[in-house]
Order: sequence, then structure tokens, then C-alpha cells
Amino acid sequence: MIIIFVSLLMWRRSLLTALICLATLGSLVSCSQNRQDTKEEVKIVATFLPVYLFTRGVTGDIPVEILITPNKEVHDYQATPGNARTVAEANILVKNGLGIEEFLEKLIGGNSQLTQIDASEGIEPLSEEEDEEEGEHEHHHEEGEHEHHHEEGDPHVWLDPVLAQKQVTNIRDGLIAANPANEETYRTNGDAYIAQLQELDREFAAKLASVKGCKFMVFHDAFAYLAQRYGLEQIAILGIPEENMTPADIQKVLKLANTNQVKVFLAEPGVEDKRLEQIAKESGLPVETLDPLESGETDPQYYFRVMKQNLASLEKACK
Repeated sequence: MIIIFVSLLMWRRSLLTALICLATLGSLVSCSQNRQDTKEEVKIVATFLPVYLFTRGVTGDIPVEILITPNKEVHDYQATPGNARTVAEANILVKNGLGIEEFLEKLIGGNSQLTQIDASEGIEPLSEEEDEEEGEHEHHHEEGEHEHHHEEGDPHVWLDPVLAQKQVTNIRDGLIAANPANEETYRTNGDAYIAQLQELDREFAAKLASVKGCKFMVFHDAFAYLAQRYGLEQIAILGIPEENMTPADIQKVLKLANTNQVKVFLAEPGVEDKRLEQIAKESGLPVETLDPLESGETDPQYYFRVMKQNLASLEKACK
């Protein structure tokens, strides 16, 4: 009887131990699942395409929403009710900064828990006055509907591969601070993306080293940082009317192109510009594309494909 009692006692203890282990394992699984749910619940929103590309480069598989669809113009953008809902539900908002996203002022007040990441924090912006004084970028400004004024300075920092590294660093560090549960993901992806930007910078520097001082002509004055970085000069033609362009307007641009020995006109891809077509026809100069990356694909690698195409266009314009 004693043997039977001892055996029964040992069986009960084994059963109790097994149940405790199962309960503990279930608790661990539950805790693990809760942590995973927490990671998935974080809602990250980026304002427009280049900021979205950089943010996605850092987050990897963690979803990111974009406020302004890539086919919309960010300059003078008017927020929609859908934008307001998206920002109200977001945990983290990533913006370019430097005043380009003026529409945000009406959206962010309703979400007191929102963490904002300014991708341009710590970057000293170029102003129009600085451009004119330094003489490194020749901007020919006249009053017209295609000129964009930014009180905080030129916001197009994403087009400089070196400043883009600073933006990605700001995004990486901001996401880690706001969502430390995913630090490893943000750090690994962010560092890899920055390494790609460093390689892109080396490629630009190597291929443009022999053409320093080259002047290129554009209708969108977005490339001042890029020009400064690699010793080029941007000539931005602004204030020429899109409709009813006069012979005097054409002659003004042709004279400017001739004076500066411009060999190629650079235009945004996918934009039908009758002014440029007419000027190119009159001058006999070819037209290449220079993409400001404000619209296009949402794959993070799209940035590098476009920038390499921009490099090829600059090489043609400066050869």
C-alpha cells in the first residue's frame, strides 16, 4: 500500500509540474504575442515621396503610410479629410521639414500623442539670397506662377546624396527613440541604406569631378544642393509664362543658354512643357530629364535608380 501511495503522490506531483510548465509556456507565448502585437500596431506616416522612400528604407517590412500620393504636387498642397484622419490615427509622423509641408499645420493639432520626426533637423538650408551672393547657383527669378517661395530656405535637400544620409540618420534615430521595440530593425536597415547613399555619393563625385563649373539649365529650381555638392551651377529659369510665351521670352532663354554655353536643357520627366519644347526647337539643343523625385514609384530602391539616371543626364549636359 505504501508503494502505491508513493507512486500516486509522485504521479500527482508530475502532473502538477507539467501543468505549471504548460501555464508558464502559455504565458510566455502570450507575452511574446503581445509584444509582436505592439510592434504591428505602431502606425508610421511619411509626408511625401522622398521622405517615404527614406522611411521605408529604414523600416523594411514594418508598414509606412504616405500622406501625399506620388502623383500629387507637394508645393502648395491642400490637405484632405483623409489626410486628417491618417494623421489623427498615427503614432509617428516623418516629415522633410524646411517649410515644404505647410499643410501639416492644420492636421497635427488634433493628435497630442503624435511623435514628429523632422528629417532635415541639423541641416543648414540654402536660401535664395545665399544662392545669389555665393554665385555657385545662378537663379534667375522673376515673378511667376512656377516660382516657389520657402521662408525656411530651400527644402530640396533629399537630392544631395550626402544630405540624404543625414535625413536617413535622423529618421533612423527618431524611429528608434519613438519605437525602441524595433530598434534592431531600424538600425540594421538604416545603416544599410546609408551605406548605399555613401556609395552613390562616391559615384557622383567620381563621374562629375572632371566637369566642375559646368552650368545646367532647368525650369524647376530644385537642384541647388546637388549642384553645390559637386561643383556645378544650376541655372533655373523661372517666371516664363506657360501660355502665350512671347518671342522676347524665347530670346531671353536662348541668350542665357548661349552665354552660359548650355549644351542640354533638363526637364522633369513626364511633364509636357510647351515652353521647353519651343525653346529647344528654336535652339536646336536636346532635352534630357532631371528628376526632382517628387513623384514616382514607392520602392525604397527607386531613389537610387532615379539618382543614377540624374547623374547620367548631368554627364550628358556637361560633356
